[in-house]
Amino acid sequence: MVELKLDLLQGTLDLMVLQTLATIGSQHGYGIARRIEQVSGDEILLNQGTIYASLVRLQQRGWIAAEWGTSDNNRKAKFYSITRRGRKQLVADTAHWQRLTSVMGRVLAMAQQGGIR
Repeated sequence: MVELKLDLLQGTLDLMVLQTLATIGSQHGYGIARRIEQVSGDEILLNQGTIYASLVRLQQRGWIAAEWGTSDNNRKAKFYSITRRGRKQLVADTAHWQRLTSVMGRVLAMAQQGGIR
């Protein structure tokens, strides 16, 4: 049986990136992607195009900032960090997703309450 990786709902990757930067601090794109994959238990796999599209979007919105630095393997890399506006957005998005998952949990629980036969 082939297991499929999880598809991300629109907006979830941006939230994951903001949370990752808020938790681990400044990081380059590859490091952010690997950390998200690690925390997801490898249920989410991110290619470069996906992660960098999110980073560009977040930077354009002013939620993250970028500066050039040197990576652990001594290569030039762009390092991203969350901004004050990004932290405010993270709080708002987290509240939204917690509320949404709570509602989904109640709706899906109908099956256990006799709603689906």
